[in-house]
Amino acid sequence: MVSNEQRRRQLAREKFERQQQRREEARRKARRRNAVIAAALAVVLAAGVTAYATGALSGDDKKDTTDAAAPETSKAPSKGPDPCAKPAPGSPAAKTWKSEPEMGIDKSAAYAMDLKTTCGTIDVKLDAANAPHTVNSFNFLAGEGYFDHTKCHRLTTSGIYVLQCGDPKGMGNGGPGYTLPDENLKDSRLKGNVYPAGTIAMANTGQPHTGGSQFFLVYQDSPLPPTYTPFGTIGAEGMKTLKKIADAGEGSGAGDGAPNATVVIDKATVAKS
Repeated sequence: MVSNEQRRRQLAREKFERQQQRREEARRKARRRNAVIAAALAVVLAAGVTAYATGALSGDDKKDTTDAAAPETSKAPSKGPDPCAKPAPGSPAAKTWKSEPEMGIDKSAAYAMDLKTTCGTIDVKLDAANAPHTVNSFNFLAGEGYFDHTKCHRLTTSGIYVLQCGDPKGMGNGGPGYTLPDENLKDSRLKGNVYPAGTIAMANTGQPHTGGSQFFLVYQDSPLPPTYTPFGTIGAEGMKTLKKIADAGEGSGAGDGAPNATVVIDKATVAKS
């Protein structure tokens, strides 16, 4: 007999798969639309290609990943006080790049990332040895100020338990213009199709090698297939910050929506630790 918990997780996974399919279809439509635009406006072909890459990879990015949250029944919106401070002055960068940055990190060295958010610091130990492309990209993007002043746009509180960030648009459809290869998918910590609390992993479109800049922070063990690059571990201070955000709830009432807390990354830094 299937337990209620097993059924709930099955429903979450099924919803996740349906959402993946819908987003991939939207991605294909965007590709066809942009191809028509590019053909009609050959003089701006390069700009059109860049716009497509930016819009397609990250919107699917973690929207796919975190869309696995599927509550069994609807419930009243979770309202909680905003525990966070006002964002620092500034706005997200609008930069994009045509290709993944050249390798600039030492794969044998230890790296740490600090996300200074309006809700507190999220400290992360990065796994350069097992996810070098991902860590190198974060090192590059943080150095460019890409994550500064960006909103963490999504919190899931049912089925899976993650906070999603990394989209300058704040809508789940932004990215840096390039994609990254999947890495570290056989990490020994991903046991039984569960991403353990304290994991930071890449969002993607549901297709291989489609990660961009969006990522998710796991604040409670979450059942997900091992298809999202895990590239670091969240520290104790970061987990406290995530708990504060999660405790404030999300506003949709469906267990998956914008956090009630105003979570903005004021500054992101990556450095050798």
